[in-house]
Amino acid sequence: MENHEQGEHRERHHGHVEIFIDQRRHESPNPTTGEALYGLGKVQAGFELYREMRGDREDQAVPNGAEPFHLTEFEHFHSGPAQAREFTIIVNGRQKEVTPKELTFDEVVALAFNPVPSGPNVVITVTYRHGPHQNPEGVMSKGERVWIKNEMVFNVKATDRS
Repeated sequence: MENHEQGEHRERHHGHVEIFIDQRRHESPNPTTGEALYGLGKVQAGFELYREMRGDREDQAVPNGAEPFHLTEFEHFHSGPAQAREFTIIVNGRQKEVTPKELTFDEVVALAFNPVPSGPNVVITVTYRHGPHQNPEGVMSKGERVWIKNEMVFNVKATDRS
């Protein structure tokens, strides 16, 4: 009990939490980034880091990037070979093959339009459905990214408000 209380005390006062990567104890700032977790755990090239999930949920891949990543005390992660796989998604009724596990707003728009409509009065909206449990459905805004899965559906509309 004392160790757990000390851990909570450490998080409150120093902004750090105790986590485990490949069964090794680490202290990490919270929030952190995926990039920092990969470095902290010394994840080897060609491997990915996975957040261990409870129950029968699939472990989540941790993006190796600069986006803020929130941790919980005593959380566990493990590394494993990167799984290069292609996803078939539907964008404006057309099948598209993509390899990233997540897509940005701009990437989805580029899949929908070639060339991408532009101009001072152009407004682009992106909606999606049939996504993974992290983001099953919703509306994307500029700068956002979503996790994807096979047969996920995106609808992209461009309107000119002139």
